[in-house]
Amino acid sequence: MMPKTTSPIWHPFTQHALQDEMTKVVRGDGAYLHAADGRRIIDAISSWWVVTHGHCHPHIVSAIQEQAGKLNQIIFAGYTHDPAEEVASQLLELAPRGLDHVFFSDSGSTCVEVALKMALGYWHNIGKPRTRFIVMQHSYHGDTVGTMSVGARSVFNAAYEPLLFDVASVPFPALGHEQATLDALEAACRKEKPAAFIVEPLVLGAGGMLMYPSWVLEEMKRICEASDVLFIADEVMTGWGRTGTLFACEQADITPDIVCYSKGLTGGSLPLAVTLCRADIFDSHCSKDRTRTFFHSSSYTANPIACAAAKANLDLWQDPESRRRVAALATMQEEAIAPFHTDPRFANVRRTGTIAALDLKTSDAGYLADIGPKLQQFFKDRNLLLRPLGNTIYVMPPYCVTAADLDEIYAGIRDAADALS
Repeated sequence: MMPKTTSPIWHPFTQHALQDEMTKVVRGDGAYLHAADGRRIIDAISSWWVVTHGHCHPHIVSAIQEQAGKLNQIIFAGYTHDPAEEVASQLLELAPRGLDHVFFSDSGSTCVEVALKMALGYWHNIGKPRTRFIVMQHSYHGDTVGTMSVGARSVFNAAYEPLLFDVASVPFPALGHEQATLDALEAACRKEKPAAFIVEPLVLGAGGMLMYPSWVLEEMKRICEASDVLFIADEVMTGWGRTGTLFACEQADITPDIVCYSKGLTGGSLPLAVTLCRADIFDSHCSKDRTRTFFHSSSYTANPIACAAAKANLDLWQDPESRRRVAALATMQEEAIAPFHTDPRFANVRRTGTIAALDLKTSDAGYLADIGPKLQQFFKDRNLLLRPLGNTIYVMPPYCVTAADLDEIYAGIRDAADALS
């Protein structure tokens, strides 16, 4: 008999038969979370990669409070408001040049769904229907039906296989095998005549924090452009400084045809997402023929309070100090992870920008490795919010984290290896 749960809440990515007691958090500030029992926890993964400048940043909190007293919600079909207009304008200034339109949604999964529908709608509306997508091995783009379809087939979506559509896949560009990926992409573009290629730039997140160089990203965009295939960049995780630049695509000096941003868009305060696209993709849907309308919405599209939070976050990115913090954290991460390169208990020690990751050598590997829950509990007991991907431990803290915090995080990782490996 399964143990009876103590709460009616069904938590995400949680096996309640093995982990039913949740840590109650009552307050957050900077890089810290404060539990109901008085413990202070270092948030070493930015609460699932969303918190950038720190929990409860006063500028963002103030913007939320002010907007909540003026306009909390309005239908976004046929109406608009200043926070959305300001966010769209600033986004187009910050994003790679050549993106012209902003579509609002409310999560990473939904902004990727929007991108997929934009791509299919584009080809349909110009009279050259294409229905296939090319994806990368080990990729993850979300948990809705479309985003699961363009993600790797894995334990994440095995139960939902009947819902998923078929895609073409190219191998991950592992070190020394990058050309095989590029050759496979070129062949797939030629053979499949796809609507689009979708990729996580520089870092594949849930697939294991797998990293590849910017020249590969640049070449993938070149191949798609030469093959007349739309290039979709999923920057839901990699955006907002995580890879060292504001957006990962900057490092390859490319402009995607469609790009998805979420997570850090509001600094981690409220749900909001955007999908940006080229003018011709918008234009293919803009017609007096109402059947060519882009049929997508959610009730809270461009919620004014969420947009106010995003506007405050964008204000912070206009301050050079924010980018200096990103550069400083990248340096601190490099220094902190350096000793692990020669530690025989770890493999594939790696870093891109502010993201560091390493694999604990174990008898099994991957997301369901037995060591994963043990590591998570060990870190929890050490007041560290680290959520390993199986035997892969990654560190992705808010940019306000201190060197002392990082010392504590990496000491915890060393001690976990001592205790569990």
